[in-house]
Amino acid sequence: MYKLSPSDFAYLYEECKLCYYLKIKMSIQRPSMPFPGVFSALNTRLQGALIGKELQELSPVLPQGSVESQEGFIESMPVPNTKVYIKGKYDLLVRQPDGTRLIIDFKISQPSEEKIAKYETQLQAYHYAFEHPSTGETRTITKMGLIIMYPDQTKFENGRAVMDFPPQWFEIDIKKDFFLQFMAEVSSLLEGPTPPENPNCKWCKYRHLGEVENLMRL
Repeated sequence: MYKLSPSDFAYLYEECKLCYYLKIKMSIQRPSMPFPGVFSALNTRLQGALIGKELQELSPVLPQGSVESQEGFIESMPVPNTKVYIKGKYDLLVRQPDGTRLIIDFKISQPSEEKIAKYETQLQAYHYAFEHPSTGETRTITKMGLIIMYPDQTKFENGRAVMDFPPQWFEIDIKKDFFLQFMAEVSSLLEGPTPPENPNCKWCKYRHLGEVENLMRL
């Protein structure tokens, strides 16, 4: 069985099937630059301030519900007819007035239609994991979406810099059949032969840098 992280779907899988294959099947990860700590600190503090709060008390643009947990891990049962399962860390879980849950992915970013579309499969994966957990309580998810926050104003008062982060809400439709089909596609990729390099992938090009230099010396 292959463990799949929902966070890899948004960029890695879409960018290069070979890089994805090497990470999941052979534990060979792309080189990466350290993520600036200030962004992690902002993300954690903004999310943490929501715990136990009613979303609409914070902003009328947000859906109804009370935030009950932050940055928790969830693991699914194997996806039917595949050799994969989901394990990852969600951002926010919200209890709605009817007792069902809402999954929120929290982003500090400039919103765009392209970015929102990229995170759709990630949210579908969390939805599946909550409704088909490997252990523990099954939770019914009836809504999911993104809260995107991006600073638009800064002011200085009482010796402090105060930044304004107005939240925006982008709901994502639940698509169970789409997700199962996507998981079948991913499982087939991992069970098949090594996929070809992506000519547009900078890391695929990087792998051959030494080869080019050696040829130039000949």
